Amino acid sequence: MLGIEDCLTEVMAIPGALDAILIDQTSGTAVATGGASRHADVERSAAGLSETLRATLDGLALTSPGGTVRINDMIITTDGGHHLLRPMETLFDGPLVIYVRLDLERSNLALARHRLQALSGRLIST
Repeated sequence: MLGIEDCLTEVMAIPGALDAILIDQTSGTAVATGGASRHADVERSAAGLSETLRATLDGLALTSPGGTVRINDMIITTDGGHHLLRPMETLFDGPLVIYVRLDLERSNLALARHRLQALSGRLIST
């Protein structure tokens, strides 16, 4: 059984992980944080990341034949690193998003995506 804190501990164990936030996608609030994000303005970051995901979903839905799209994960690469967002539908807590910021030089993007996928499956099934 994987709890929220255990999930963030495992996210932070991904090679190159700098910080992580578990976000309530509906409200845009931070549920839990790990790494350097504990010292940042986490609530504003969570709200902005949630809105970024929502805007992307809306834009993709407009270009999609059926008008609906499901995002498995989202990757944003900046000068400072890779930013991964992984939406999840949980049974009781509603939609959550795992966000992790990865060091550009020390991270393996494919490995990070694979680990987030496995973690989100374990968190959803608890």
